[in-house]
Amino acid sequence: MKNVGVLGLGTYVPDKVFTNFDFEKILDTSDEWITEMTGIKERRFAEDDMETSDMAVLAAEQALEESGVAKEDIDLVIVATSTGDHRFPSVANLVQDRLGLRNVPSMDQLAACTGFIYSMVTASQFIQAGTYKNVLIVGVDKLSKITDFTDRSTAVLFGDGAGAAVIGEVDEGFGIKSFELGSKGSGAPHLYDDAETGKLQMNGREVFKFAVRQMGESSVNVTEKAGFDADDIDMLVPHQANIRIMDAARERMNMPKDRMSSTIDKYGNTSAASIPLSINHELKNGKIKSGDNLVLVGFGGGLTWGAICLTWGKNKEEKHD
Repeated sequence: MKNVGVLGLGTYVPDKVFTNFDFEKILDTSDEWITEMTGIKERRFAEDDMETSDMAVLAAEQALEESGVAKEDIDLVIVATSTGDHRFPSVANLVQDRLGLRNVPSMDQLAACTGFIYSMVTASQFIQAGTYKNVLIVGVDKLSKITDFTDRSTAVLFGDGAGAAVIGEVDEGFGIKSFELGSKGSGAPHLYDDAETGKLQMNGREVFKFAVRQMGESSVNVTEKAGFDADDIDMLVPHQANIRIMDAARERMNMPKDRMSSTIDKYGNTSAASIPLSINHELKNGKIKSGDNLVLVGFGGGLTWGAICLTWGKNKEEKHD
């Protein structure tokens, strides 16, 4: 079996910051309530003329540069998004062209907020099979274009952003150790994009109950599948949906707060972009290092869920003591 992991990571968030105090001006809500209920203080919104594909390209360019993989050596492009520029062509199709890649296959993967995990697993399976060597994946969403800004129960939750990774073969000891994917279509009425209004609809109570159970359960499952216990995990990187959901997963793993990535206060829920944005944040702050064991876990509309246990890094020379 090949060792498959992340060769390079890149992210992008728009410049426009929209705080809880900005929401106080347009909704019957408060900074105190939003912070207490969600953990969010601010989020980023893309300008009207910035498309999902624009953010995807900016993140992908960074990932390619960091990976050291030449554009001509990318074999496949996968973009996880719920907010494509068009029904078709896919965002991946547009990214492939904008980056000047060869005529490689490209596809969007729709698993809502679980999309980046689904894409990582899909990429790794192609590489394990020997079909492709280097796969570019992007998790990106412009949720501001499907958010109902008159609905105070959902409007305050979401932001825009992108995260990309080049997935390929890594040295022994590194890479993906285990994964879990799942879906429950009967939960679709609880979180979906309304066809008539084009706006996101959510039954917050039902989604909360589902997520609290599933995030913790999946985190434990992939840890055990990898042959680890909670003490072996250096960082839990949950989908940044709600701090109370994230803390429930952390508590199920019996992990202290300083071993869970939390960027929800800065970016809100960026859907498929939230996990790579969080990884990049921890890398910049020195809290994730080569050789660290991570658990990535998420859930999304569908309902979908997924988790990955991996050892971060790609080269033995980079591994810290």
